[in-house]
This record gives sequence, C-alpha cells and structure tokens, in this order.
Amino acid sequence: MAKTRQAQGGRKQDASVRERSGNPARRGSTVRPGKRPPTLGDWIGATRPRTLPMSIAPVAVGTGAAYAAAGYHLGISLLCLAVAVLLQMGVNVANDYSDGIRGTDRDRQGPRRITTATAVEPRTVRTVALVLLGLGAAAGVALAIVSQQWWLLVVGAVCVALAWFYTGGKHPYGYYGLGEVVVFVVFGLIAVNGTVFATLGRWTEDSLVLSAAMGCFAAATMLVNNIRDIDSDRASGKRSVPTLIGRVAAKVLYGILMLVPFGILAIYALALAYGPFVLLTLAAAVPAVVIVAMGRTTRDYVTALGLTALTTLLFGLGTAVALWGGITGFMLG
Repeated sequence: MAKTRQAQGGRKQDASVRERSGNPARRGSTVRPGKRPPTLGDWIGATRPRTLPMSIAPVAVGTGAAYAAAGYHLGISLLCLAVAVLLQMGVNVANDYSDGIRGTDRDRQGPRRITTATAVEPRTVRTVALVLLGLGAAAGVALAIVSQQWWLLVVGAVCVALAWFYTGGKHPYGYYGLGEVVVFVVFGLIAVNGTVFATLGRWTEDSLVLSAAMGCFAAATMLVNNIRDIDSDRASGKRSVPTLIGRVAAKVLYGILMLVPFGILAIYALALAYGPFVLLTLAAAVPAVVIVAMGRTTRDYVTALGLTALTTLLFGLGTAVALWGGITGFMLG
C-alpha cells in the first residue's frame, strides 16, 4: 500500500513538473490514441502554404530595388529566397508543434493542425521544424559566403531564434501580442533590406520605404489568422493582438495594414512605367478588407487569408517588375 501511494504521489509530482515546465515537450502529448496516421497533405499543410507569399514577395521587391540601384545577382536573390521560405516553413511547423503540445489548437476553428489532428508523435513534428530551420540557417551561411556580408550571420541567427520562440520556449512572444510586430520587422524590413544589402553592400531609399509596405502585408497575414482564432486563443490564455484590443479594433487594424501599402505605392505609380498596373492589386485587397470587416465564420477568415496572400504576392511581384522596368519600361526591338 505504501509503495502504491508513493507511486501515485510520484506520478502526481511528475505531472505537476510537466505542467510547470517551460519546455512544451515535457508537458506531455495532447495526441490521443486511435487518430489517423499523417499524410503528405498533412505535412504540406503544416508548412501553411497560404502564408508563403509573405516570404516570397519581399525578396522579389528587394531584388527589384537592387536592380533599380544598378545591382543584380541571381545567386544572392535565390539564396535570400531560400532563407526566407525555409525559415517561414520552419516557424509554421514549430508553431504547429508548440501550440499542439500546449493545447492551444485543441478547440481551434480553422484548418486542423498535424500535431493535434493526427497520430504523429509531437517529437517528429519538432524534428521537422528544426530541420527546416537548420536548412534555412545553412542557406544563410551560403548567402554570407557568396555576398561576403558576414554580419548577415548575426541577423540570420536572430531570425532563427525569433522563429523558434514565436510559440516555443517558456515565454513565447507570440503569446504576448508581439507576433505582428516581429513579422513586420522580419518579413518586411529585414527581408527587403537584407536582400538589397546582400546584393549592393548597402540599402537604398526605395528598399527602406517598400520594406515598410511589405511589413504591413506580413502583419496583416498574421492578424487575420489571429482574428479567426480569437475565441480559442482567449480560452487557452493566448494573448494575441485581437484578444488584447478586441475583435472590432483588430478588424480596423487589418484594414489599415492592407491599404497603407497602396498609399506608399502611389508614389512609385507616378514615377515607374508599370507602377499604375500594380495598383490593380486593390481588386484583391479591397474584398479581403470587406470580408474581414463583415466576417463571422471560419470560412470568411480563411477566404480573407487567401486574398491577403494573393494581394501580397501580386503586390510584391508587380512592384519588382515595375522597379525592374524603371521609368521607361522594357525597351523591346
């Protein structure tokens, strides 16, 4: 009997330790037996392909800005793209793992996550996240070697740390309403200006201005997801921007983030031959703002997320082409 009570006490103590631990892996798995095995589609979904324009578009803009300043290097542009995409995929899978372990995704209304919806071991999800972040870091090292801008190693290390600690660690900053601020900096200021600096050894006025525009789109992408998840985040104690400022204010902020870049673009529309065509991207941005403003269901916000990603991609690629074409456009013949 004494041994039984001691064993029970030990189990209670172990459970208490896991509950207090800052390491999500020590808290025990939320995966219940009997769930289906993960499919390739589940793993692809864990990288959240809908959000990848957030990393592709700013590199395109940075490449265009570098070309406009008489500098271009295909290898550097591709390495910058690899760093941005791999880090974003890594942070998305890491977020799936950390939120799944903490139970934040248990009652989510959006697309199901691989950690909570399948029988995959959380450790496997964590390993995949670390591999993706490691590949991103390796691409960053290659970028520093090719560009000879060794300070990029420091920036890359910071970005990898930010990727992991978004929802990982004992005090994840994503649980304190800082996610939108960080993606504004990383996928706006750093992604655009970093691409230009790696190419030219300096940044330009265009890259500084346009990086703010791309940062707004990145923040809007995260914000629309957090608006969708506001109820489950409140229930789990996650403090996102919408839970802190309220649903209505978050919707207003989303509209501002989506429309401010077009105010910035207006300056370039007057100076670049193809600038006015990029303004046509409003055809995707405006419906996204309206849907979020009137949105009530999960489907509404998923649709808005798709339109946000489309706006980001078209804006980024269109701006890159406009910068590439310059004032006169492409001279054919």
